[in-house]
Amino acid sequence: MTGLLMEYQWEIFILAEVLSIVCILLFSVVRYLLGKRSLSVIFLVLFVVLLFAEAALALFIYRETGEISTFQIVITVFVIYACTFGISDFKKLDRWMRLKIGNWRGTELLTEADKTLMRKQKDPKYIAKKYRDSSLIHMFVFLVVQVIFWSIGVSSTEEVWAYVTDLSWIGTESVNETPYPNESLYRISMVWGLIFIVDFIYSWSYTIFPSNQRGELG
Repeated sequence: MTGLLMEYQWEIFILAEVLSIVCILLFSVVRYLLGKRSLSVIFLVLFVVLLFAEAALALFIYRETGEISTFQIVITVFVIYACTFGISDFKKLDRWMRLKIGNWRGTELLTEADKTLMRKQKDPKYIAKKYRDSSLIHMFVFLVVQVIFWSIGVSSTEEVWAYVTDLSWIGTESVNETPYPNESLYRISMVWGLIFIVDFIYSWSYTIFPSNQRGELG
């Protein structure tokens, strides 16, 4: 069993993600199209179980290898997303499904609060502010964690300043040339840094180019 988990870790992760998406879709279909609210909860529970299974798999692989690999980093990103921004995105999808299924059935499934929120989410100013706030929170968390990592890896403020003023170490293959204490924290920070940059640019695009935005899903 251990050998199979090690050999097919990526395939298992991808399968779990596909099943997670299917569970979310089935939750909405069963709850709103078929009207079986109790049964729909099962699919939501299965989604949570799959999320914990992914985290458990990453922990298992780490305990077997003793190293933090790209696999653990990817799963960590997915789990953190599911527990943070994923909740908001799920609510948007849920409202959108209720709108479409309600229109198809000729039944009103949205509350007045839902409609008010959906109107807000089509307002470029509201969207821009929300993404600015989320990007600043992301930046704060990223910087705090980096300060912690660097405090472990460097021994003086002069050394910190040297790394800050000369960023040529970014992307190096040798962790000894970086301010990080070990390769695992260095790799995590590089991947997270790339994600942060992409997320920050994307988030502020709603402020810089508001006229080009068409609102969110719901």
